[in-house]
Amino acid sequence: MAAAGPQSSLRGALCRQLLLTLVVFSFACEACKKVIFHIPSKLEADKVVGRVNLKECLGSADHIQSSDPDFRVLEDGSVYTAHAVALSDEKRSFTIWLSDSKKQTQKEIPVLLEHQKKVLRKRHTKETVLRRSKRRWAPIPCSMQENSLGPFPLFLQQVQSDAAQNYTVFYSISGRGVDQEPLNLFFIERDTGNLYCTRPVDREEYDVFDLIAHASTADGYSADLPLPLPIRVEDENDNYPIFTEAIYNFEVPESSKIGTTVGVIYATDRDEPDTMHTRLMYSILEQTPGKPGIFSVHPSTGVITTVSHYLDREVVHKYSLIMKVQDMNGQFFGLMNTATCIITVKDSNDNLPTFRRNAYEASVEENTFDVEILRIPIEDKDLINTANWRANFTILKGNENGHFKISTDKETNEGVLCVVKPLNYEENRQVILEIGVGNEAPFTGDVTLRMTNMNRAVVTVHVEDQDEGPECRPAVQYVQIKENSPVGSKINGYEAYDPESRSSSGLRYKLLHDPKGWITIDEISGSLETSKILDREAVTPGSALYNNVTVLAIDKDGRSCTGTIAVKIEDENDNPPEILQNYLVICKPKMEYVDISAVDPDEPIHGAPFHFSLAKTSPEINRLWTLAKVNDTAAHLSYRKDAKFQEYYISITVKDGEGQSATKTLRVNLCDCTHPDQCRVTAGAILGKWAILAILLGIALLFSILLTVVCGLVSARNKKSFPEDLAQQNLIISNTEAPGDDKVCSANGFTTDTVNNSSQGFCGTMGSEVKNGRQETIEMVKGGNQTLELCQGAGHHHTLDSCRGGTVEMDHSEWYNFTQPRLGEESIRGHTG
Repeated sequence: MAAAGPQSSLRGALCRQLLLTLVVFSFACEACKKVIFHIPSKLEADKVVGRVNLKECLGSADHIQSSDPDFRVLEDGSVYTAHAVALSDEKRSFTIWLSDSKKQTQKEIPVLLEHQKKVLRKRHTKETVLRRSKRRWAPIPCSMQENSLGPFPLFLQQVQSDAAQNYTVFYSISGRGVDQEPLNLFFIERDTGNLYCTRPVDREEYDVFDLIAHASTADGYSADLPLPLPIRVEDENDNYPIFTEAIYNFEVPESSKIGTTVGVIYATDRDEPDTMHTRLMYSILEQTPGKPGIFSVHPSTGVITTVSHYLDREVVHKYSLIMKVQDMNGQFFGLMNTATCIITVKDSNDNLPTFRRNAYEASVEENTFDVEILRIPIEDKDLINTANWRANFTILKGNENGHFKISTDKETNEGVLCVVKPLNYEENRQVILEIGVGNEAPFTGDVTLRMTNMNRAVVTVHVEDQDEGPECRPAVQYVQIKENSPVGSKINGYEAYDPESRSSSGLRYKLLHDPKGWITIDEISGSLETSKILDREAVTPGSALYNNVTVLAIDKDGRSCTGTIAVKIEDENDNPPEILQNYLVICKPKMEYVDISAVDPDEPIHGAPFHFSLAKTSPEINRLWTLAKVNDTAAHLSYRKDAKFQEYYISITVKDGEGQSATKTLRVNLCDCTHPDQCRVTAGAILGKWAILAILLGIALLFSILLTVVCGLVSARNKKSFPEDLAQQNLIISNTEAPGDDKVCSANGFTTDTVNNSSQGFCGTMGSEVKNGRQETIEMVKGGNQTLELCQGAGHHHTLDSCRGGTVEMDHSEWYNFTQPRLGEESIRGHTG
């Protein structure tokens, strides 16, 4: 092996290597005390070179590294050969690097190996040499009893190395109990290898000591590897088992089944686990109250269960158990301890509420209600103010008419019986009720009692008589009379009675309310008499009942009651059917017919089916128009193809099933249109009030425009003379709904001429507006045969030649398209105004 290089270069290289493999430290390595080992010139692999005290240099080292790969260093400081080593020189050195990454500290220990020149001292020939056939330098089982009484120091065993046969060997130990806490507990004789303990040991604190034995020569050479020497502390049963709680508190429902789990107790023992010292057994020492035995505990698990049916809260509500735990599996010589277990019995609904008596009596005056008549006490052994104790009362029989109600007083748990609907002495002088009582919570007691689940009692209620006034029962009484009956017709009236005598004698009657004044009433008998002829159709539509007649019945003491008479008026066929339509539009040829329908205000038995027919009118109408039945209340009105576009007046007779008939003349407009709405507006008879108002507003607007034109002309006369024919123009008002011979022209500016002149102007619409910076006015002139034609100009002069050219015919649809938007516009203005 090559000699060691210069110390400085080797040290620098190792320092850089360690910094790269671990942590980069910001400080220089510090050297500790140099160590010298004397070794033979040749060493085999895994041979001990010596031991270095690492803690003396850096006690918190977490990384140890040798600079020479031929040597390795253990955590206890032992230096071994990693390979076979031969010293070519007398000396060889390397460095042990120690580092603490947490404190960022690094130190080094120089190691010098010197060739051993002197020969080890041989044993004297007279010294006895023990010959062993088997190596002893191996882990030797060793133990000691805890809490040992000594004498101390206590000899444990002797450690010997095989090297002692040839060399003088000195022994030493290290580890916990020697140079670690607890310090100085063990020591070894340097020459003999006898191992001693200096004082008693508690196993619960230290169960094993891992010592390391070393054997070395006088000059520090170790011929054997360090020997791990574990010393086990044998357990002694010196710890009592301890319960986790001094007092355990559990709850269990009463009437629990056998085997119900109440709770679990648990104890611990610090002695060695899985030995007899920690094998615990549980038992019950004492139960209060003592008899009978209700509970048991499992000896191994500590689970407490019930073992009896006699768990009744109403008898005993709380038990106290003294629980025992003992180690050594419960043997008499085992250590034991005790704890208290308090078991509270929870209430269950195992007691039915019971009535104190089986029968009760109460009384109440008739016609009284919302009064308390009886309080019924009960007894229940279950826990007060719980659902198991609170009562629920029920009326099982006798309350079919709903006169009574029973509830529970939350404070006293009594049943409170009340009358909520008046009783009648004359109808029932005594009421027998069957009352049942249970609890809010379901019953959990005996199975046979659970079938009934309710206790019962009988309550007899006596109804006391009162001197009361007449009774109007029923409140509404019905009578029937034919309509159109003559005045003075008699019918049965309202009948009240005295509840005591069950008779109507001695009562007087008075009519309080008759909205139409159709009926009078006889004061003594209460019979009715008609004062007017009754008309069924005058009653509320859809009903034949005249039911607003109110009657007052009075007895001899002035006490009274009121009732209502509902008069049903029997219908007579006194109304013919009536056609609903007045004006119809038919678009030819798109529509081939139009439907007409009729109604009859009489009852259905006097109404449909209806028969429609054309009345005796002109032969032309009968030739052009026909009727065909659609259903019981409607018919088709059809026309022939040669019928002209115009309005027709068609009289139609409709007759009901019993011969009552009526004739009505319809206005039918046969129009050239695609939709009836295009022709409806031409019929003045169907114009609504808003359309008429729109026309009137348009006329008023026209007059205001003309007045403006006249004012403008008068003003302009001062500057320019008017044409003579202006005075010949006459304003007219046209009430026709179709174009005629009247002309409507609007002057553009302040100069205008007659139609025969060639003045510049234009024809305009019926109205006055200001558009695009120009004023448009309307003028109506006489003369000529020209029809109205629309011409416009915007600030330009036009001759009336554009309006000439003979008679221009305007048909109905053109007139409709002309007038409809303007009438609609005026109508809208009328609405918004």
